[in-house]
Amino acid sequence: MKYTLTFLFCLLFTNIYAQLPKGFVYVEDVIPDMDVELRYFTSNNFVGKPIKGYYSNKLILTIESAEALKKVHEALQEQNLCLKIYDGYRPQKAVNHFIIWARDLKDTINKQSFYPEVNKRNLFKAGYIASRSGHSRGSTLDLTIINANTGKPLDMGSPYDFFGEESWVDFESITDKQKANRQLLKSYMLKFGFRNYPKEWWHFTLRGEPFPNTYFDFDVK
Repeated sequence: MKYTLTFLFCLLFTNIYAQLPKGFVYVEDVIPDMDVELRYFTSNNFVGKPIKGYYSNKLILTIESAEALKKVHEALQEQNLCLKIYDGYRPQKAVNHFIIWARDLKDTINKQSFYPEVNKRNLFKAGYIASRSGHSRGSTLDLTIINANTGKPLDMGSPYDFFGEESWVDFESITDKQKANRQLLKSYMLKFGFRNYPKEWWHFTLRGEPFPNTYFDFDVK
């Protein structure tokens, strides 16, 4: 893959001053106008508090993922639409935080918003919580589409990070418009090299990711 001199300079600057591992970049250096709301940096998530390893609202991805994401973003802008990112690279310590939380069956502060129909003791069995996450490899991200004028997300039929069949890409009991919005996101992401996880409409991983077997644990800061 060929990179512009400006991109290579940004990458060099990022790695020197932020000390990101080789092959990673802050996405703002590639896509300056990207709308980023890392939910695990906030309390607006299924745990109900900021997650370990998230110390900044800074989106980090592998270089290849950031470059592919830029193509998606630019293509959507032609329709007066933009991307909004909820998560990208995720430290292993954050995944460990999820595991510890899931084992505390008394901590259900955000159950009604994120997993109202799922018994917390079944989160592992149902696959909502796991010991490893593709996010920790740096080429997986969670995102949606927003209106470029209002900044309002398109209606996808379920909230981000909702644990339930309502979040499956092909869930039938939603409106035609909601289905169309999901397919719009999926089609653009697939066009530029990402593959979707069928049980989460927001979840995509770069095909041919550069670190398919490495789970990183550096902080988001």
